[in-house]
Amino acid sequence: MTLASASAAQVQAPAAEDADLGVPPSAELRFGDHATATPVAIPGGRLVTTPDLKAALGRPPAERPILFDVLGGAGHDSLPGAIWLPDAGRGTGFDDELQERLARTLAFVTNGDAARPMVFFCASVNCWLSYNAALRAARLGYTSVGWYRGGIQAWIAAGGALAPMKVSWRRPGAN
Repeated sequence: MTLASASAAQVQAPAAEDADLGVPPSAELRFGDHATATPVAIPGGRLVTTPDLKAALGRPPAERPILFDVLGGAGHDSLPGAIWLPDAGRGTGFDDELQERLARTLAFVTNGDAARPMVFFCASVNCWLSYNAALRAARLGYTSVGWYRGGIQAWIAAGGALAPMKVSWRRPGAN
């Protein structure tokens, strides 16, 4: 599946990735209405723009951020090298099973380095899933958490290529 075939609720009319849509930042997870406008800041993390991300991806491999695509669904192309953590922005709270699963996954992927740069993203500025996942990582003690608010939509708009994801925490055969 490509971004073009993602649900209309997740991909709405483009908004500039740095546009202030009047939504205040919150340190709490958003449990519903994930396909709506997001804030321009995130507690415990840093807003990442497309130019920021392109510059970071141009660094030597050991200094590049780990990219986490948290958009759900059956599958889609994403930013090259992204690890797919479908629905990592959902759940019921910072003490749920999803938080424990994310803790194990991040510990493995970062080799226990809580300062390792990481960037969470989903479809667009109208998607809270990556915001929630970034909050979860910050709550776990990760200190270099980025939130790519513009997501796949901003990446495409800037001429970025997409590629199939090769790594996911989804169990084979699960939807």
